[in-house]
Amino acid sequence: MCIIGASGHYGYVLEELSEDFEISAIAPGVLNEDVSHLLFKLERLSLKPRVYENYSEMLRLEKPDVVVINTHFYMNGRILQEVLQMGIHAFVEKPIATNLKDLERIQELHSLLKKEVRFAAMFGLRYKAWFLTAKHIVESGAIGDIRLMNAQKSYKLGERPAFFRKRETFGGTLAWVGIHAIDWIHWISNKRFVSVCALHSRMANRNHAELEVTGACLFELEQEVIATVSVDYLRPEGAETHDDDRLRIVGTKGVLEVAEGRVKLIDEDGTRFVPLTEGGRIFKDFLNCVLGKNECMVSEQQSIYATYIALKAIEAADNHTTIRF
Repeated sequence: MCIIGASGHYGYVLEELSEDFEISAIAPGVLNEDVSHLLFKLERLSLKPRVYENYSEMLRLEKPDVVVINTHFYMNGRILQEVLQMGIHAFVEKPIATNLKDLERIQELHSLLKKEVRFAAMFGLRYKAWFLTAKHIVESGAIGDIRLMNAQKSYKLGERPAFFRKRETFGGTLAWVGIHAIDWIHWISNKRFVSVCALHSRMANRNHAELEVTGACLFELEQEVIATVSVDYLRPEGAETHDDDRLRIVGTKGVLEVAEGRVKLIDEDGTRFVPLTEGGRIFKDFLNCVLGKNECMVSEQQSIYATYIALKAIEAADNHTTIRF
């Protein structure tokens, strides 16, 4: 296995190190990308991969079975196309593309390759015990038919790398942060999006140039289900946790609230916190998929679809309009 870049969630890989695979080499995904912190962590784990300056050369010489793509986000789509054409399985940072042209080409390649070459977006939050629990409760029918969903992503801003400060290299906050909430809505409701209107703002972004620090989307899903997404980078530095993920699901028989790592169920029997399902590990799930042991919970088509919806939400916010799918 090879790793391209060190700007994303390569931690998913490091937490799953085993004898099942070897990290043979790493390389930056763009010129001057700093991969020193990844190298440092690998060395602390007694791993000494070869280091290349050019990822294309690394792929040509190493011929890996699997590539982890987590470089500057605007390169995700280009590199994913390249590795798919080489027949290499890819675990790729989200969004898997920051423009529709790259995404359309990825869809074409997936249609040609189908299950011969596997890839998955890093939707690791699905594997948290509280989101898995919410998914299972919805599937059990305990809250009836979903009619409304409210999803929230809130992060501390801190001091972001330079590539976050340009839309061209970052891709947009709705695509980088909001895509998780979009994915929860589709994955848990199993409904497709019908339309979106959205807003985002760069005001109060603490000298982060083009980075949007607030945003919101209003979606219509199939069967007139309504969903909202809010994202912000204004979580106070004094908060106990870096992020504050929340999801509220309103059904015809009850309401589910996911917050602070717990799941609250409100129904005709009252209000209570429910026992959590055991959490999972996304990279382990993906590797088992590559090895033919199971299907990954994050499919290629879901990776493409959530990226498409996120990119259209940005388009709606940029143009202050409503887009129908």
